[in-house]
Amino acid sequence: MADAALNETEAHLYGAVLGRDNLRRAMAEQMTQHYSAQIRQEQIGITSGCNQAFAAAIASLCSEGDEVILPVPWYFNHKMWLDLSGVKTVPLEVDDRMYPSIDAAAALITGRTKAIALVSPNNPTGAEYPAELLEGFAELCKAHGLTLILDETYRDFDSRTTPPHNLFQDPDWDQWLIHLYSFSKAYRLTGHRIGALACSTSRLFEIEKFLDTVTICPSQLGQIGALWGIENLQDWLAGERTEILARKQAIQEGFPQLEEYGWKLLECGAYFAYVEHPFDSSSDSIAKDLVSQASVLMLPGTMFMPADHPDGHRQFRIAFANVDPVGIAELFNRLAAFSKSYK
Repeated sequence: MADAALNETEAHLYGAVLGRDNLRRAMAEQMTQHYSAQIRQEQIGITSGCNQAFAAAIASLCSEGDEVILPVPWYFNHKMWLDLSGVKTVPLEVDDRMYPSIDAAAALITGRTKAIALVSPNNPTGAEYPAELLEGFAELCKAHGLTLILDETYRDFDSRTTPPHNLFQDPDWDQWLIHLYSFSKAYRLTGHRIGALACSTSRLFEIEKFLDTVTICPSQLGQIGALWGIENLQDWLAGERTEILARKQAIQEGFPQLEEYGWKLLECGAYFAYVEHPFDSSSDSIAKDLVSQASVLMLPGTMFMPADHPDGHRQFRIAFANVDPVGIAELFNRLAAFSKSYK
């Protein structure tokens, strides 16, 4: 990237709205291999981060007053974009495994429903949705003429060694699926804001209008970095995945230290652990005390739930991706000490 910044004039100029052809082609080839399916370059669009991919998908699907079903706890940026777009967010409850219910989703569908949006591995819970669950949601969407938006930002840190689903095996997948991805986590390109979406060419035509209006084109330097990552960093990325899975294991093995104080590990995966605290106070007020008294920052569940949902007041998200096992042990020591004295 430094070489490109110094020596490639085009790295500093406008580019194609849907991204550089070589990156779109490489992404299609990588997805074809990863999912054992056939994805074409013209079905891929590059965006300025995965959040923009979601925003573009919603802009192409929804008008003001339409509805999108989101499992709760939800990824708050998805909820915020729907709010800004005048689109109603319809909360979908999850079970004790943090999986959304297909039957419950079916009961929420109305004449204004346009899409169901899922994140797997999930942010904030870390849950890895089973293939059969995703396929069930795909069938539900097809039966009702809806779009399934599947955000797999954390795909590269999934604990499974086989493809996480068979959605791309359907030759007509692009008629009902919009797939989202982020290069940020895989190749440490967070500041360069490079994401991607896969969908039909006709939908990409509509999405291109939105992207041209908002950013004109994705960062050229970021795209150069993403392409180099696809072509050269797969062994390194495998090592990163191994390290993240080791941190997940450290969370799971160390959590009993907190269970004796009443904490519960609800789910854990990818970058996150989702937990329930034992205190009478709300998580949003406890979060402030954790910072001041224990030097621990965890996001309260109230950030991932409707304001009137009681579960948000009992829950926290722990982001452990940047904490090694030694740091995770220290986290648990601090939370245990906090739990002994907190009223």
